[in-house]
Amino acid sequence: MRIIAIVNQKGGCGKTTVSINLASALAEVGRKTLLVDMDPQSHCAVGLAVPEEQIEQSIYDVLISRSRNEPIKLTEILWQISDKLQLAPASIDLSAFEQQMAGIADRQSCLDNVLSEMDGEFDYAIIDCPPAVGLLTFNALRAATDVIVPVETGYFALHGLSKQLETLSVLCERYSQHVEVRVLASMYDVRTKMAREIMGELRTHFADKMFTTTVNFNTKLKEAASFGQPISEYDPSSKGQVDFRSLAEEVISFEAKQQRHQIVNSLSGQLAAISSTADELMAAAKKPAIRAVQAPKTEKPERVADGNSVERAEKPGDNRDIDARLSNYYGVSQINDAIVFVTLYPRAGSVQIAGDF
Repeated sequence: MRIIAIVNQKGGCGKTTVSINLASALAEVGRKTLLVDMDPQSHCAVGLAVPEEQIEQSIYDVLISRSRNEPIKLTEILWQISDKLQLAPASIDLSAFEQQMAGIADRQSCLDNVLSEMDGEFDYAIIDCPPAVGLLTFNALRAATDVIVPVETGYFALHGLSKQLETLSVLCERYSQHVEVRVLASMYDVRTKMAREIMGELRTHFADKMFTTTVNFNTKLKEAASFGQPISEYDPSSKGQVDFRSLAEEVISFEAKQQRHQIVNSLSGQLAAISSTADELMAAAKKPAIRAVQAPKTEKPERVADGNSVERAEKPGDNRDIDARLSNYYGVSQINDAIVFVTLYPRAGSVQIAGDF
């Protein structure tokens, strides 16, 4: 399960709008998606028409129950929004979470522990974070595999963004995890000169971290939220829906890159072991099989009849045993979803592969 935290300590940049509509867009293309609201304002429930008075338990109850040894399962609080989308709602109680967890060991991992139990149940978890860097955000970052930083293309967009990205990097390093952090330009109004200039600055300074997709300013997005619907339901033909569909496709495209990265890391270790073992076997195949024959020990050294104290043994089985063992390493094999080709050809000038995949 990929866990994407939507983070920005600055309010009003569209975190909840991105969280709701990205989760909905992922669900629309067939990905089982969990939307986790970690903001005490509970705007995800409002934006999806979940009545606040009917929320008996929230993500707060699930998290805090772990410290009281009376764990509440996440499945007990979920709301079914659509066929592929479920919501873990927040409540105002979350504002007391940091105080309640003071002194509790490993309190930054509460959400990570909860979501790890759901691995395999969902393809994606989208976490809407509060507009502050505190224990709630730490929990989201500790659990996340990816971070999206929505940035409105207004006057204050660039102010502090570099510092915020640096802070996110430090926090991720503290938790010893590799997290992909990307910047998403939101509320972009191409009609204004300032927005175009800010977008240019973002592309210049954060090119390697920017999404290709931009969420354009669209009144339909605000209307959809007021009606308690994602844009995909409120107006499927709107520009806002096109933007979030594009964002979902771009997010999904990173799946293959991450899988390749994981496979390469896995293969590098396995191939190193294969190479080492194969080298040992090849060395054994080339080494002459020699057995030293020592004359019986006597009080006086006796001359060996043939003048040689070494007898060459017969070659054991023409190296067939070694060849058989090497065949276990060379050839075609499958590791996870990858096909692996291993061969020994030091003089090769290129590699060409043909197959029916």
